[in-house]
Amino acid sequence: MTFSRLVGALALVSAVQFSIPSVVAADEVLDWNTVAVRAMQVSPATPANLQQRLLAIVHVSIFDALNGIDRRYVPIHVASAGPPGASQKAAVVQAAYRALTTLLPAQDTALKSDLATSLAAIAMTDSDDAIRRGRAWGDQVAVAILGWRGADKTLQVTVPPYEGSLAVGKWRPTPRPNPVAGGAELPGLPGAAPLLGSSQPFVIPAASSFRPVRPPALTSAEYAMDVDEVKRVGAFDSVSRTADQTESARFWAGAGSSVWNRAAASASRQRNFNLSENARLFALLNMATADAIFATWDAKYHFELWRPIHAIRLADTDSNPRTIADPQWAPLIATPNYPEYDSGHQSVSGAAQEVLTALFGDRMGFEGFSEGLPGVVRSWNSFSEAADEALEARIWSGIHFRSAMRDTRNVSEKIAQYVLTNAARPAP
Repeated sequence: MTFSRLVGALALVSAVQFSIPSVVAADEVLDWNTVAVRAMQVSPATPANLQQRLLAIVHVSIFDALNGIDRRYVPIHVASAGPPGASQKAAVVQAAYRALTTLLPAQDTALKSDLATSLAAIAMTDSDDAIRRGRAWGDQVAVAILGWRGADKTLQVTVPPYEGSLAVGKWRPTPRPNPVAGGAELPGLPGAAPLLGSSQPFVIPAASSFRPVRPPALTSAEYAMDVDEVKRVGAFDSVSRTADQTESARFWAGAGSSVWNRAAASASRQRNFNLSENARLFALLNMATADAIFATWDAKYHFELWRPIHAIRLADTDSNPRTIADPQWAPLIATPNYPEYDSGHQSVSGAAQEVLTALFGDRMGFEGFSEGLPGVVRSWNSFSEAADEALEARIWSGIHFRSAMRDTRNVSEKIAQYVLTNAARPAP
């Protein structure tokens, strides 16, 4: 049973998120995962659809840097061996530092402080020469990974901007809430990252190789049921949604990659994973979720399905007698500016829970907090339970249909299974 509880004060959670030093000199992979999550959350924040790419680049850099020295697994991208006598810990922190400062240059000052803290701790166990060799190797590996991913189309902007279509059932920019009380809705934004699905994934052959069949036809009974459900439970002023469901919807609106990376860290500590095992854990987790995002964006801009806000407001145009229009309907949370089918959020949760369940089993409870709802901690008895809640939360939020969430879950789990089978395998 999922439940939530308020922690003492909002300031406490803020301190946990952003003020307490990220590097605690316990395990360099865990430390720098915390650093990476923090760095992508603070200003300027990384867009949600690009967070998985960032974390995957960081953790592949960490993995190949460490693995180049201890050679326990098949490399992901950098196949050459690290220099003899190099410090594994120094290679890890330098690879993470180089990847993060390249991807998030505005965080350079904070990251330099984290690097100095890590290196001071490593100096207590490793020689200066070993640290020097490890840092040089980690830097080299991170540069190679950044070069490999430099061809990604994630940040390319289409000219003219992607405005969708006014055809019935097709995505068009969704109106935004006005921050001024009583103000008229603001115009919608163009579709975000329309080329993201064209990028080469980390492990799967292509984003389109896991494309779902199709969303339900607008004239189908299933589509009508989807519309009716989100109309009832996803409305801003819904009387069908419980208080806990509302809290969950707001919780998951600001959480995803951060919750799952913290869950992985918690599981790692419970099972006493070593440095090499942690490097593999986080590389697999973040490559699977990144590839699931690539696949989702391929599907979004292939099917171009409209969001619930337009499906409900314009239901009298869909040729489905089972749907009833409500021109004033509004969702609980603001609708993201990209097509509905399928779900980027569930692609992350579905892939993450599949990886963590494969590595730890599914009866490991954990807690999570959300940048989207400071002061609230939610708890789950298993990884799949958390992913199930995240699935429902997007319907309670009023921004997704159940069919999209279901299909995304199926696809994301298959992508995770593919990554687990084909990446970072034990070395012969």
